[in-house]
Amino acid sequence: MSFVRGARLFFIQCHASVTATNRCFLSRTVNTVVFSHGKESGPWGHKITAMAAVVRDLSLGVESVDYRGLEDPGQRVEKLVKVGGEFKAPLVLVGSSMGGHVSAAAATRLKARALFLLAPAFYMPGLEKYTPQDIAVPTTIVHGWHDDVVPVDNSIRWAREHRATLHVLESDHRLEDQIGPICVLLRAFLTGLDASL
Repeated sequence: MSFVRGARLFFIQCHASVTATNRCFLSRTVNTVVFSHGKESGPWGHKITAMAAVVRDLSLGVESVDYRGLEDPGQRVEKLVKVGGEFKAPLVLVGSSMGGHVSAAAATRLKARALFLLAPAFYMPGLEKYTPQDIAVPTTIVHGWHDDVVPVDNSIRWAREHRATLHVLESDHRLEDQIGPICVLLRAFLTGLDASL
């Protein structure tokens, strides 16, 4: 066996070993990632499907709650709390738009380990008092600079008040053109949890 081939094989084996070790540590911190979709979408839209593949690759459980037919955010929160209590804990909650608000509102009651939120519907006009504030877990927000549904300033404000990590991307509210970078951010967020908790 040549030196270069041997070195390459050693690198691949080490990489696989490190990846398996990271998964082992992560599995002690998180068991299930629970997705909550936005008002106009469904439980297995393009973004959630792509992010779920990242989660499965990390050997974690995946659940996506179906809120279709429930327009009231409060009812969605109650549904997440009810069904989330049946999922294998510890949980990480991932939500988009209204699903981000719902995930944050349910986090304390579900004893979630962390939050990953896409353009969360925080501080919306007339509903500011309903923006979740009792959050004491690692939180990352991803928002688009050109969001005309939930202003990016809302996430900047919430992130500043709660010392959350904030990534602002060149996109709109749906963030459909940034799924690749979002998946990279989600993977980094999940694999970094064992060090932050």
